[in-house]
Amino acid sequence: MYSIVNSSIPHLDTSPRSAFASLAPPVWRASTVVFDSLDDFVNRRTRLPDGFSYGTTGTPTQRALETRIAELDGAAHCVVFPSGQAAICSALLALLKKGDHLLMTDAAYGLAKSFAVERLQALGIEVEFYPPRIGAGIERLVRPNTRLIWLESPGTVTMEVEDVPAITAVARTRGVLTAIDNTWASPLGFAALAHGVDLCIHACTKYMGGHSDVLMGSIATNDEGLYKSLRGLQSQMGLAVSPEDCFLVARGLDTMQVRMERQATSARLIAERLAAHRLVRRMLFPALPGAPDHALWARDFRQSGCVMSLQLADGPYDAYRALFGHLKLFSIGASWGGVRSIAAFYPAEELAKRNFCDVQGPVIRLSIGLDDPQALLDEWLGALSACKTSFNL
Repeated sequence: MYSIVNSSIPHLDTSPRSAFASLAPPVWRASTVVFDSLDDFVNRRTRLPDGFSYGTTGTPTQRALETRIAELDGAAHCVVFPSGQAAICSALLALLKKGDHLLMTDAAYGLAKSFAVERLQALGIEVEFYPPRIGAGIERLVRPNTRLIWLESPGTVTMEVEDVPAITAVARTRGVLTAIDNTWASPLGFAALAHGVDLCIHACTKYMGGHSDVLMGSIATNDEGLYKSLRGLQSQMGLAVSPEDCFLVARGLDTMQVRMERQATSARLIAERLAAHRLVRRMLFPALPGAPDHALWARDFRQSGCVMSLQLADGPYDAYRALFGHLKLFSIGASWGGVRSIAAFYPAEELAKRNFCDVQGPVIRLSIGLDDPQALLDEWLGALSACKTSFNL
């Protein structure tokens, strides 16, 4: 009978040094990390936050991706998580404790807000939402126990641009940490840490992955203490990231700049043309001259994203159903930032739940992909023309 473990089989050198030269990063799969000696094993926790002690603490494939994202964000450190929402929740859990006060923009991602209300408040954390355009006025909301200000700029769906430098200046003066969901702009569009933010969060699912086939989130920071806390939480909660997913996001980073340049150019063209259409009541796209917060966007941002929102003339839900029924190039879905164009619909009731929102009525959100922009525009112009009698002009 043969044993599964055969001591005559030589051990393979699986260190990164042994990998042959390749343009593609190696994919290192591992649940168990092995050690050279008993002392190394006993002291394995001292390898963190950068080293490896078990599969949940990461692999060389993950560290290589984290290094690339950190460089893009101008950060010293980065931790990746299984999704953008996992990164959001991890940042909040790592920074906040019972008795702390959280200030969160009212225009934040819906699941970030519900996590704060339903989970953080249950842990004894005070949650307060602020108007996204508050700027330096946020100082009047800061309390002695305020620990964190959470920003998202532009805001989800309604696209408000926050005065990030003004808010971070107040936060530094009052000893409060700041974190931003920077997914819409990406590191190429907005340098969050350079504008004073302590933690920069991305849904790598969007532009970084770029092909609507992977979930991942990242948190970048220059603070060593925050980095250690995030890495420790990742290990404690078992928030392991698949090395294959790390490979996909790393591959997406290779083309992110050219994809985003094309998508941003197409988005501006489409936004300009749709803004002039008689059925379009309001265009929410800060890169568009004349749009709300365009001056702030022009001051702080280097590039626009590919996501825009718009409101049409008043009409019943059946009018929107017919409108979306004309779409072929646009898929209907909730995500964005990939190479395919996507359309989403947000009923008036959903936005009415916000405390501070000047957008009333239904909103359509478009994510512009790599499709021919004229074909995308023609599809929307045709759909609007076909359904124009259903809306009140």
